[in-house]
Amino acid sequence: MGSAINSLIEKGVLVSPELIEQEIDDSLVKEITDFFGDSLDYLDKEIIDNFQKQKTKEEENKLIITQTYNNPPKKRTYQDFVNVFNNRYNNIASILRTRRELEGTTTISRLKDMPNERVSMIGMIQDKNYTKNQAIILALEDPTGIVTVIIRKDDNNKELYDTANDLVLDEVIGVTGKTSGNAVFADNIIFPDIPLNKELKKGPKEEYLVCLGDTHFGTNVFMEKEFRKFIDWINCRAGSEEQKNVARKVKYLVLTGDIVEGVGVYPSQEEDLEIKDITEQYEEAAKWIKQIPSHIKIIITTGNHDAGRLSEPQEPPPREFSQALWDIPNVTMISNPGYVNIGKTKDFPGFDLLLYHGGSLIYYADNIPSIRSAGGQKRSDLIMKFLLQRRHLAPTHGSTLYLPDAEKDYLLIDLVPDFFITGHIHRSSVSDYRGVSMINASCWTETTDDQVKRGLEPLPARVTLINLKTRQPKIMNYLTKEAKEKEQEKAKQAKQLD
Repeated sequence: MGSAINSLIEKGVLVSPELIEQEIDDSLVKEITDFFGDSLDYLDKEIIDNFQKQKTKEEENKLIITQTYNNPPKKRTYQDFVNVFNNRYNNIASILRTRRELEGTTTISRLKDMPNERVSMIGMIQDKNYTKNQAIILALEDPTGIVTVIIRKDDNNKELYDTANDLVLDEVIGVTGKTSGNAVFADNIIFPDIPLNKELKKGPKEEYLVCLGDTHFGTNVFMEKEFRKFIDWINCRAGSEEQKNVARKVKYLVLTGDIVEGVGVYPSQEEDLEIKDITEQYEEAAKWIKQIPSHIKIIITTGNHDAGRLSEPQEPPPREFSQALWDIPNVTMISNPGYVNIGKTKDFPGFDLLLYHGGSLIYYADNIPSIRSAGGQKRSDLIMKFLLQRRHLAPTHGSTLYLPDAEKDYLLIDLVPDFFITGHIHRSSVSDYRGVSMINASCWTETTDDQVKRGLEPLPARVTLINLKTRQPKIMNYLTKEAKEKEQEKAKQAKQLD
């Protein structure tokens, strides 16, 4: 009989005879004692077995917040912006210096002493212009100075030119080329990017991750019928036996912001509201989310329609409005953007998820030539790939509302994720880039006139499902025939506006 059992007996806890005769690990008994506290008045083998099973289950279904923003409000100054850009440059430059092409980089201030030499350097794009011959002229800046970088337009240089054509202000890049006078003629542009050797990580057993986006509870165009079908499936009340079996294996669910429709987000929004009070909207959201089985861990971030400030990084929805969500035991609220790790066990490091509502996505859909010509907002895969290559969620200042934090740039993609999950543009897509699964989650609203004016062409009522053992995706479409006809009509209206 161990000392822990002896201690329990001395405290007056009844211990079954079989435990007194067996050798029970003292550390396990202590864990049980700490867990139950003063409420433990009896201990037998069944209690120990159930405790161990629950402990194993929790370890296998683990959720760890690895980054969330919740800093107290404070006055921002000009110096805060300076610090943010300095931090961004230093962090991305440190990534670039690991690239073979940028071995032996030189500072920009030293280029004047290196006439007609091959050089490599790292800088932030301060300006970008075109000559009459369509050559691209960059003003590239580092902490020591500014240099002019020229990319000619010719048939022998097409790939480099196309790459340079997509460059945006404020992003940090590496450049190699040859000096000539006060300029550098570039022959290569290097991005911080995702490492080529990034592993496509796969989990030890068949479990599923579900991705939802932009539920907009409170709007009068919420797709209740479609969302009800999803709720029925995840509760194993609908679908084939195979589909029900998958539903039983769902362990995690992500909701990428715009949980509610919000109030006063855009002009005349009250005409689109079914519920006009923000707190009541969150209470309505909680009613639906509580219907998701309690064993599923739900991770919720915030969006531009949610309560709180618009500037990113956005804190989790304020409790004063959204307490109903905070009170749900299996819900974890994080900032936008935020990182979580799921599925970590003793023998598996888990999956790193980067959640970003997507405030910058529309800017890059509209302003990157290659993305715009390929379909713009319809190509969330290209937008997300662009951001991963830049290792930043909003490389251009002004591409999203941004609140500087002097200590850290929370929009920097410093940790390479296994999953990059966004929303905002109401499109459903799944793709892969260098071992990163890129998911843009669908929405659960019919198209409003405001969305038509902004050029959104949603793919609503889709659920993205990922098998964590194989990393294979599946998109479940809950769009009804009636809703599909409405969407087609709205799409016609959008084309007429174009």
